[in-house]
Amino acid sequence: MPDGREPTTIKVIPAINDIAPDQWDACAGPTNPFLSHAFLSALEDSGSASAEEGWVPQHMIIENEDGDLIAAAPLYMKTHSHGEYIFDWAWADAYHRAGGEYYPKLLCAVPFTPASGPRLLVRPDADPDLADVLIRGMIQLAQKIGLSSLHINFLNPEQFKRCADNGMLLRVGRQFHWENRDYKTFDDFLGDLSSRKRKAIRKERRSVAESGVELKIITGDDLTEEHWDAFFRFYRDTTDRKWGQRYLTRRFFSLLGERMGDRVALVLAITDGAYVGGALNLIGDDTLFGRYWGSTEDYKLLHFEACYYRAIDFSIERGLKWVEAGAQGPHKIQRGYLPRETYSAHWIGNEGFSRAVDNFLGQEKKEIEEEMRYLTEGSPFRKDIE
Repeated sequence: MPDGREPTTIKVIPAINDIAPDQWDACAGPTNPFLSHAFLSALEDSGSASAEEGWVPQHMIIENEDGDLIAAAPLYMKTHSHGEYIFDWAWADAYHRAGGEYYPKLLCAVPFTPASGPRLLVRPDADPDLADVLIRGMIQLAQKIGLSSLHINFLNPEQFKRCADNGMLLRVGRQFHWENRDYKTFDDFLGDLSSRKRKAIRKERRSVAESGVELKIITGDDLTEEHWDAFFRFYRDTTDRKWGQRYLTRRFFSLLGERMGDRVALVLAITDGAYVGGALNLIGDDTLFGRYWGSTEDYKLLHFEACYYRAIDFSIERGLKWVEAGAQGPHKIQRGYLPRETYSAHWIGNEGFSRAVDNFLGQEKKEIEEEMRYLTEGSPFRKDIE
């Protein structure tokens, strides 16, 4: 209860469907599609984020004295570190070598989703300091049930600071994002690049266009099970070849289309009437979030066209400010996606281990900062634009 100003009750809820969608969404807001009740319920209902897969929902909510939801956090007890994109495998190994049990742990995040946004969801008309209550509540829950740690991944900067104020360890990472500088056309964007980079991108796009591959973007009611069947093949091919583990079930994609098709922008590549590749994006209020890509055929440069250039085209058309193209990929820089910091916060119950991790994070932060300076030097933008 923040400063005693409003009576509140904190609860832990074992399934997102035990929470009224309208009440959850009133806290989550409309900006980030991954935080919506529809997205989180699609993960749970499809079996993608389930106890059987090592994701035990422990969603934390705060209700006022009338029983209305005024704050919430997507929270899971994890028995592994798969699907998080903030890597703590080395921490877990060191913890085990020291004789401790790192798993299970608590994770406040959106499963399988390295997209930044709020994680401490407070209804706009409620006390903003309820975010601090959520942080303290999650730490107390970890202590009560004897878990090693709490991790809050891909926070926004304001909530990152709140975590610092509540004594959590801070971690900085980086991703590559494209910024729409009020462009009206793709050529406007190219005009901000150096001549050499501009020519390289035009050559890449021309090569795909001349290959005979047709690309189209499908969204809303136009999405069909045929489209999802095709895309699941691409997703499965990528996961089998690169990661060896599929996080999402086929049913998840159907539920995604049913529950929030208007937030989906599915890029599909077609040759001779057959689907040969695709990229899945979700549409936020000001950001297009690129998530998955796959192809059953090896078409040169198709990945860049489907994932990066079509995302830019779509964002310019829709007036979106950013494209977040997911994790990894310094190759994105040459295509106009520049490094931006990402944030996570961590609480570790063992004081000695917490100090060791804190020392590691301080050194890691310096390395990230140096890496970002180096990467930014390779920016494709004209010097006067930078």
